[in-house]
Amino acid sequence: MSVMDCLDPVRKALLDDLDEGFAELYGAHRGVVFSTALRLSGRWADAEDLAAETFLRAYRAVAGYDAERIAALQTRPWLLTILMNIWRNCGRAKSRKPPPDLREEPVDTVDPREGVEESALRRETGDELAGLLALLPEEQRLAVVLRHVSDLPVSEIATVLRIPEGTVKSHVSRGLKRLRTLGGVR
Repeated sequence: MSVMDCLDPVRKALLDDLDEGFAELYGAHRGVVFSTALRLSGRWADAEDLAAETFLRAYRAVAGYDAERIAALQTRPWLLTILMNIWRNCGRAKSRKPPPDLREEPVDTVDPREGVEESALRRETGDELAGLLALLPEEQRLAVVLRHVSDLPVSEIATVLRIPEGTVKSHVSRGLKRLRTLGGVR
């Protein structure tokens, strides 16, 4: 059995053909990158910009990687690390501006199969969650978003945030506890 046989389809495709492989990488991870960007930035347009910049930088980076580095790449945490770095850099540049209201724009699109009542309830819940997330300290908000929005395991969150797994667990736990307290849920 060769090393190529052990690789997931995305990394194998990247090794076979960069452009086609990157299209597979994009298809496999665009949802998690965008949803994470949306919860971090709080605005649809900003999330689109962050996601686009993430994939642009990822393409430029992977184009310079050798086969061994591509074979060892953990694609999801790698992309989210790029996203987090871009988001932090944008935050530094905007540090003089007030933080965005995470309820400013709708978090999701309307599903035409969904009834008006269900759509209103879902949007209200999403707006409430966005507002509560905005009240968390940054390290807790990042950990909660990566765990419960992006559905990353603790080990990958530790890689993305560059902190120990125990610290990730602590941030998630404290963030969820604070959300429950802020939301009036026990």
